[in-house]
Amino acid sequence: MKRPDLLILVAIWAFLTAAGSIIGIVAIALFAFPYTWDAGGIFGLTIAEITLGCYLGIALAGGIGLLIGKEWARILTIVHAILSLFIFPFGTVIGILTIIYLTKPEIREYFSGKAPSS
Repeated sequence: MKRPDLLILVAIWAFLTAAGSIIGIVAIALFAFPYTWDAGGIFGLTIAEITLGCYLGIALAGGIGLLIGKEWARILTIVHAILSLFIFPFGTVIGILTIIYLTKPEIREYFSGKAPSS
């Protein structure tokens, strides 16, 4: 079965959010950590770095997996879309559209490797 065209757009969204996570990680490391001297601030920034790192991993793995047609990537990208709902307003809209798209029967069939039913 041929890869659905819109799947590439979903993968691009995953890669764009991964790039945003990298920018966030670098910005925190360069501009926030050097000026934070109390334990609470360092703890909070560390949690932010870990959270962005996890989001980066989910986005990259999901995007790459979508392009090679893995079922686990479809599920991981649905998780990524749910997390994207908190990035208002664009992430919310794109997250909702991604969830709807990745749960369509023909997309699930593509990832399961079955031929579409006639």
